[in-house]
Amino acid sequence: MGGSTVLPVIIFLPLVGAAAIALIAPSRATVLKPVAVATSAATGALTLWLMGAFDKNDGDFQFIQLTEWIGSAGISWHVGVDGISLFLVVLTGLLFPIAIVACDPPHDAKAYYIWMLVLETGCLGVFLALDLVLFFLFFEVVLIPMYFLIGKWGHENRKYAATKFFLFTMLGSALMLVGMLTLALLTARETGGAVTFNLIELANSAGELPTITARWIFLSFVLAFAVKVPLFPVHTWLPDAHTEAPTAGSVILAGVLLKLGTYGLVRFGLYLFPEASQYFAPLLFTLGVIGILYGAVVATMQRDLKRLVAYSSVAHLGFIVLGIFSINTEGIEGGLLQMVNHGLSTGALFLLVGFIYERRHTRQISEMIGLQKAAPVLAAVFTVVMLSSVGLPGLNGFVGEFLILTGAFVAHRWWAVVAAAGVILAALYLLWAYQRVFHGTPDDANRSMPDLNWQEKLVMVPLVGLIVFLGVYPKPVIERMEPAVNALIEHMEEVEGIESPTVGDRPEGSFEELRKLKADYGDEGEGH
Repeated sequence: MGGSTVLPVIIFLPLVGAAAIALIAPSRATVLKPVAVATSAATGALTLWLMGAFDKNDGDFQFIQLTEWIGSAGISWHVGVDGISLFLVVLTGLLFPIAIVACDPPHDAKAYYIWMLVLETGCLGVFLALDLVLFFLFFEVVLIPMYFLIGKWGHENRKYAATKFFLFTMLGSALMLVGMLTLALLTARETGGAVTFNLIELANSAGELPTITARWIFLSFVLAFAVKVPLFPVHTWLPDAHTEAPTAGSVILAGVLLKLGTYGLVRFGLYLFPEASQYFAPLLFTLGVIGILYGAVVATMQRDLKRLVAYSSVAHLGFIVLGIFSINTEGIEGGLLQMVNHGLSTGALFLLVGFIYERRHTRQISEMIGLQKAAPVLAAVFTVVMLSSVGLPGLNGFVGEFLILTGAFVAHRWWAVVAAAGVILAALYLLWAYQRVFHGTPDDANRSMPDLNWQEKLVMVPLVGLIVFLGVYPKPVIERMEPAVNALIEHMEEVEGIESPTVGDRPEGSFEELRKLKADYGDEGEGH
């Protein structure tokens, strides 16, 4: 397969599978799931091929395909991948077939599998788009299938949760659209060139806009991505969406959809608006730390096991925002790695909670006790996944959190010290929930709960395997991310405004302080 064609194939293969499912006659309903699994698995295999063919020493975009689409408006079909987006693409290719295999819809299977595959196309398009209009279209495409997945196949309050999810995200997207159009038009006016939505060209012109203008446009992008992350205080749709979504929907929502927001902060926040990113970093640091502590405290109070995991996402995503706006190699790498780790760990937790719900028909912690004796394999897998979410050394969660806190300490040390308390709180609410659900003597309702079957064990093997592998040996991931992260930071340093005479007024963690630290201590320890 040619390098210039692999990305369109990866993006649209799930859509082809969705079209094929739509054409299957009702009398052949038994082939719906095999077609969906085969399509998503083939897409996942292509993402693995992409990872293998990726040049780990190149920090630029690779496998680029650029074709004029609406030339008069400066819109093009422009896709590419670098170390920042690579593993989010691979994560998407991994989680979709797992979610489809693990969970069967209670009704209307054809529509369910169609929406799942359309959702996969939208997610892959977001991570690979290098044109702002193309990115926006894929960003919006994602809303529709997730709305129907929650609203049609969710639990009791599914319609309320689906509507709340849709309205919150649409509001943020509308602001981003205004910012996007403003950015393209004002950049063309300032440079005297044609209007373009090409991400790379706009980034190279990032210093042309007046500082105040760039900051306002940056805020329009950040608000859209903050809703999608979600970042405190625009997080309130997430617990409802997670709680009411079907199990597969929760897995994809936690594992992939939330990363559209954090990825957007890196790709479109830092890359397009270096000065504004640096200027607003203290504010975003503060919101990230509040999210870490708030999510952890509220999770501790939850009586619904699924809702507890949902609030844990708010806390973990606060860590990712902390890493991103450290604006140094360690922090951004840690944030990117934690995006992948959170997708694996929290996706696995939602699967396990779904398995428990199918057996017990309840998610209330008070109604479950002693499950470890009834289902020892499920308990063992839950233990590993829970400890990875806590950040236990030797499992994947530790590596990302360590890098994030390292970068955050260099950039804004007091925020990092406060954020570190979130690690302790995570251990508190997860271990306490585990103790109440799995320990003790099971009563009659819990004593006969079945253990994991062979299909469920098969589904959990790759997730647990990656949780352990990335905890022990994260180098293959980090070494592919690092050139792109370094290129991003170099780009930010070079843009006009970063090297300003007012640098002494900048907060701790500015590029100048980082360079001074490197001069004092040398380059040792830069590699991982």
